[in-house]
Amino acid sequence: MASVALSEAEKVYIVHGVQEDLRVDGRGCEDYRYVEVETDVVSNTSGSARVKLGHTDILVGVKAEMGTPKLEKPNEGYLEFFVDCSANATPEFEGRGGDDLGTEIANTLYRIFNNKSSVDLQSLCISPREHCWILYVDVLLLECGGNLFDTICIAVKAALFNTRIPRVRVLEDEEGSKDIELSDDPYDCIRLSVENVPCIVTLCKIGYRHVVDATLQEEACSLASLLVSVTSTGVVTCMRKVGKGSLDPESIFEMMETGKRVGKVLHASLQSVLHKEESLGPKRQKVGFLG
Repeated sequence: MASVALSEAEKVYIVHGVQEDLRVDGRGCEDYRYVEVETDVVSNTSGSARVKLGHTDILVGVKAEMGTPKLEKPNEGYLEFFVDCSANATPEFEGRGGDDLGTEIANTLYRIFNNKSSVDLQSLCISPREHCWILYVDVLLLECGGNLFDTICIAVKAALFNTRIPRVRVLEDEEGSKDIELSDDPYDCIRLSVENVPCIVTLCKIGYRHVVDATLQEEACSLASLLVSVTSTGVVTCMRKVGKGSLDPESIFEMMETGKRVGKVLHASLQSVLHKEESLGPKRQKVGFLG
């Protein structure tokens, strides 16, 4: 994970500020930084999104390919995650430096999506036991400025919202052999419902209090964080503690309640932005990578 070195005086300044609900950049303990979301940024994908949160910059591309359903789930398609930690994001990712972090993020995403309520995987099935859609979700870390997991989840949800999968018809002849016919119409496609896709809210314990959307400097002052996966209705789907420090049960309960409260607001804001951006249609001004 990207990190920053702070002096003891700087750490004391940050910790004391958090206790007073006043962070270095003027935010309160439960405030997010300004989030920039842009979808449909990569042309050769089924769906894509770029999200910037402070100095953290994430690009996600989703590619839909036809494959065979898993034996244990013959009526469902599935998602595959790959996370690439670019050496441009931080010098610590040079060589194989980002491999462990990439695997950790991918495993966390698998945990979040490994249930029937997040995404309707049955809608990805073309013909049971034979053909299904596999969604390859590629996450690229362009810049690391703290709060990676939250930013990645926002980007994944936005990219899945933007994903369009070609409509497929299964034709069966008299002999029983099946042919798959893809629609020629680029607008004849199926969309995924992302209503129940959860987002991660990371809560960093700093002193006696906890903060959301921590900067790199604040992460350096925190010994333990709680990753809370929350749906738009405030339901917690999974939790994970990271860091060397420990958390007492009372703190965990308080952090979960904060995660639910903040998560519901985050979902509502994201859905509003995504629908607003889509309603602009072709008139939308694309920023891309030169903005």
